[in-house]
Amino acid sequence: MEIAILDLTGHPLPMLGNLPRASDLIIEWLLPSLPEAKFKCFDIAEKKQSLPHATDFDGLLISGSEHGVYDFTSWNRPLRSLLIETKAALKPIFGICYGHQIIADTFGGRVEKADIGEIIGAKRFDFGSYSADAHVWHKDQVSIMPPQARITASALHCPVGALNYDFPAASVQFHPEFSEFQLRELFRRGVDHFLKKEQVLVAVESLDKANVCVGLRAEETAAFYRKYCRSTV
Repeated sequence: MEIAILDLTGHPLPMLGNLPRASDLIIEWLLPSLPEAKFKCFDIAEKKQSLPHATDFDGLLISGSEHGVYDFTSWNRPLRSLLIETKAALKPIFGICYGHQIIADTFGGRVEKADIGEIIGAKRFDFGSYSADAHVWHKDQVSIMPPQARITASALHCPVGALNYDFPAASVQFHPEFSEFQLRELFRRGVDHFLKKEQVLVAVESLDKANVCVGLRAEETAAFYRKYCRSTV
């Protein structure tokens, strides 16, 4: 199966030099649980690559982004069109953070800036049968549920923490692909650039107290793609 990863995260150099891109982190997270997959990355935000067509992949995965679904990026409308085309083709869509939000917003939900502001670090999520810590970095949240979706994870700070749809789509607000090392480096380098010192102190404290499982939700995501991808080449 061929999975297209849309990397919608900026990576300003030299500030973030030698740190992995979002697409690299996603592959590192998912590949051990989905070794039969071939991943093709599209660097949309940084290198301005064109979006693929729904005929170019068996499954789609949308990364996080520093942008909001309400921002007038060059790829906002084309991405929404691609989501609609992918749904029509009955091909699976998985979203992380911004990906979670743009899927919800495209298919009848609503996304807004969270009243509690930007959340970074680690937070506890309830998955129904169990609870687990997860890495987070977001300022927006799904505020109105899409009509074809149901909540599969939630948190006190984020009621719509993950969604499954009644078509081949699923998403999470948290960042299962982020390692603790990656986050700590982003915090260290981002102070006084895109983060405030007070934010970083709170975020680091949350990481110190959390126990985030490596490969969080990777097996479930792999099973999702195996269920819905038509090709297993």
